[in-house]
Amino acid sequence: MKSKKVIVSVTNDLYTDQRVHKVCSFLHENGYNVLLIGRELKNSKEITDRPYRIKRFKLVFTKGALFYATYNLRLFWFLIFQKFDLLLSNDLDTLLANYCAHKFNRKSRLVYDTHELFTEVPELTARPKVRAVWLKIEEWIFPKLEDVYTVNESIAAIYSQKYKKKVHVVRNVSKLWKPETIMSKTELDLPIDRHIIILQGSGINVDRGAEEAVMAMQQVENALFIIVGSGDVIPDLKKMVETHHLEEKVKFIGRVPYNTMMNYTYHADLGLSLDKDTNSNYKYSLPNKIFDYIHTETPVISSNLVELKRVIEKHNVGRIIHEHSANGVAESINTILRDPDLLRVLKENCIKAAHVENWEHESKVLKKIYLN
Repeated sequence: MKSKKVIVSVTNDLYTDQRVHKVCSFLHENGYNVLLIGRELKNSKEITDRPYRIKRFKLVFTKGALFYATYNLRLFWFLIFQKFDLLLSNDLDTLLANYCAHKFNRKSRLVYDTHELFTEVPELTARPKVRAVWLKIEEWIFPKLEDVYTVNESIAAIYSQKYKKKVHVVRNVSKLWKPETIMSKTELDLPIDRHIIILQGSGINVDRGAEEAVMAMQQVENALFIIVGSGDVIPDLKKMVETHHLEEKVKFIGRVPYNTMMNYTYHADLGLSLDKDTNSNYKYSLPNKIFDYIHTETPVISSNLVELKRVIEKHNVGRIIHEHSANGVAESINTILRDPDLLRVLKENCIKAAHVENWEHESKVLKKIYLN
């Protein structure tokens, strides 16, 4: 039997997008011929370890309206000359091209995976005219979609109510972490005589609490705060570290492969997720780093957001900060690090939670969407 061909598209460079990789791997493992499309940047790293095919567009523009316009035009022209049975559009910034191509191939299916409340991100709410364009695209296409899923119950409820459509929930939960080997602290250039606190992610941007975390280290002793990943505020954080003479307490690792990142997380005593309730997108977020922390037995310190609180309190795997400030973050860190028995209990609870909160269980929803 000939395998069905699916073309999956995103606007990132594919390197760190674990959600899309997990979905593509699921489709590949279930008999689909998968092609994943993204873009290539000057600093994009080579990808050689995927079981499915990838293609990255080289574009003249890398940000702003011209990037999104040229990417969607390039994607559309590519798609209409391809044979496919299924298109999977990830987020609103790929939906227009996919929807138009789907109309050219009416025998195909179009599935939409919306990772967030796209029109509520700070980059758009601060630019109402640009936001209005994206909102028009969403309001035009979303009601016509048959197969939609998103990352948590809160966002699904918002979309369902607005567009009167059934929206499935597939949370961005980590796979059970089963490393063949674990790198030592020495190999990772981490101190063996201090606590490790980690903030990981590919979107360390404004209003995500990184600034407060850095400043909190002024009040935390015998600990190193490592930032593993990338984002818009990293240059500002580096200046902050220099200004406040925190070079011995804060270390920037940068972007690394997923398994390497998980080694850093494994050696961390605490993992931070400090998004602020400044917009609807952050308010209802459920970052996948939470599950990475849980799977590496790393208790979580989190801001008081509904989806984060739901997971953390259900399994007792961390603490919610009482005040979104450097003082509030420092207080929560010190409360746990100064209580070895509490830290041990939270780590034990992470082990138990990992057997419930994992991609192997979560992907059962994908079977209903793609395999029926």
